[in-house]
Amino acid sequence: MSRIDSWFGVDADWERPAPTPRERRVDVRLALGAMLLVALGQESMRSLGAFVDESHGSGWQYAALVSAVALVAFRRTHPVLVTAASGLHMTVTGLLLPMTMSTLPMQVLYFFLIFSGMAWARDRRAIQAAIAVVLALMVGWVAWGYAASSGTEELLRRFAEDVPEQIGLFSVPVAWFVFMLLNNSLFFGGAIILGQLAWRGARHTAQVEDQARTITSQSARLRDQAVVAERLRIARELHDVVAHHVSVMGVQAAAGRRVLERDPEAAASALAAVERSSREAVGQMRDLLGTLRSDDVDPQDDGGQGMQPPSTSVSAHRAPQPTLADLAALADSSSTPTCEVSVRLVESSAGAAGRVPPPVQLSAYRIVQEAIANVHKHSTARLVQAVVRVDEEADQLEVEVVDDGTQRAGTSGTGLGLRGMRERAQHLGGGVEAGPRVGARGWRVRVWFPLEGRGDADRRAALAQGERISG
Repeated sequence: MSRIDSWFGVDADWERPAPTPRERRVDVRLALGAMLLVALGQESMRSLGAFVDESHGSGWQYAALVSAVALVAFRRTHPVLVTAASGLHMTVTGLLLPMTMSTLPMQVLYFFLIFSGMAWARDRRAIQAAIAVVLALMVGWVAWGYAASSGTEELLRRFAEDVPEQIGLFSVPVAWFVFMLLNNSLFFGGAIILGQLAWRGARHTAQVEDQARTITSQSARLRDQAVVAERLRIARELHDVVAHHVSVMGVQAAAGRRVLERDPEAAASALAAVERSSREAVGQMRDLLGTLRSDDVDPQDDGGQGMQPPSTSVSAHRAPQPTLADLAALADSSSTPTCEVSVRLVESSAGAAGRVPPPVQLSAYRIVQEAIANVHKHSTARLVQAVVRVDEEADQLEVEVVDDGTQRAGTSGTGLGLRGMRERAQHLGGGVEAGPRVGARGWRVRVWFPLEGRGDADRRAALAQGERISG
């Protein structure tokens, strides 16, 4: 029974939706059309004298037609009831009005009703029982017909003149039995199988639509996540750029103010550093904003069909993103008369830093930049040392920044700098350590992540993608 239940979809976790008002109106119109066709077929057969021997009159014949056609209007709202009623109707009509039941339009109508019940039944166990009832009625009807007409004798008498002796593979009774078996098997089996195929097709369509909705929903979530991630990236970039340059400008301005009277050259140098740092900050922010606006849609283009190419002014001011090769320049621009900054790049092999992916180089540069900015803002340090280690054998890039100062009185950070470092490191699959130095005065920041810059989530996604492809 489990195979039969499975074939009927008894245990399916899907239920076909009820018909819409439009579909119900279509069924009513379909019933009216069916009534016209069945009545036309009935009258055509009557004109040929097919109903001369039928004991009941045309009133009972049309009552049978109307009652059968009426089931069409309920084929999708009450499919199980329609299936059982069509089987019962066919049996009763075959017993009382055999010629009416055997006309081609009526046979097509019964076929369509059984098909509709299989295709639209929402309770698959109930339709399984209804089909069993229909089949039992048909078997009982045929058996009763043989018994009531004395079976074999009646068939022999009927075919005695045309078939006086066996001329084929079967005798007359056996041939008649095989013909009836094939006819009813094709009739009922075809209606049941085609109806089940229609139900499975509807279920498959619903599953595809559900998957499409799921994909659309997931795409929307991924798009939202991408927007949030991009906002965080932009926030980190702006924070790092602004914080670093403003901190350097503040330190240089303070140094220039202190030595303005006694050392004008040192004051001029400090003011030049302020000017240079301000230009760099404005330039980097322009580059960042230019990148964001490079693919804007042309507002003059109706419908947004074309893309506005980057303007000449934007392209002219845009420079490549900082890399590890720019760390030396960062150290020079960050040094002040009161705080010396040094950055050292350590490579496991010659040219290793240049082989690091650009996004990873940019993250390492921004981390060093932010660590130096934090020292300028919050520390009394006179010396800041940054070391960037590129180890291709260990597949790791490490950034370490230490200073020799203490916390400056009256300063307190917002925590956004360290948070940005952690976000960068976690995004690339690494980690952050930050805190007071052990055994020495000052603060230490250590950040590490793999050279390829892929986090655990990326690795799992790539692994899963590879498994799907190989499978």
